[in-house]
Amino acid sequence: MADEKIKKVSIICSKGSLEGIYPALIMANGARMEGIAVNLFFTFFGMDAITKKKVKKIKVATVGNPAMGIPTIIGAIPGMSAMATMMMKKQMDKLDIPPIDEFIEMISAAGGKLYACKASVDMFGLKKEDFMDEVQSIITVGDFYGLAAGGQIIFT
Repeated sequence: MADEKIKKVSIICSKGSLEGIYPALIMANGARMEGIAVNLFFTFFGMDAITKKKVKKIKVATVGNPAMGIPTIIGAIPGMSAMATMMMKKQMDKLDIPPIDEFIEMISAAGGKLYACKASVDMFGLKKEDFMDEVQSIITVGDFYGLAAGGQIIFT
């Protein structure tokens, strides 16, 4: 079985911060580059990555983020999230990592499929037109499991 290759991956993106969204996009893009079929399922605050009004406003979470290495009280200082976001985006530019909206366009153009979670859409009062054009549709969790059948599921 060691020679068996992954043919399909379904990635759930549930976090709405820069460091929560990029892992899902990087994994999806990498899978497409390897010829692996990809479904990206955005739920809860992860939907910010595909929401037209929010996609360009996503920031690094500095409060309650132990990986930042700073006390929560420091992370809460006004401007800390903006500064951390600016620093991270500068580093990503150096590595030629595209902004979220461009990354989503690339993944879609490469054949990746993007979906919004119906329960989250309903909870936040959103509609299909609130999302980027690359979003295939709004689907239920059951629909997602149907799409994911026979492949790997990754939760980010």
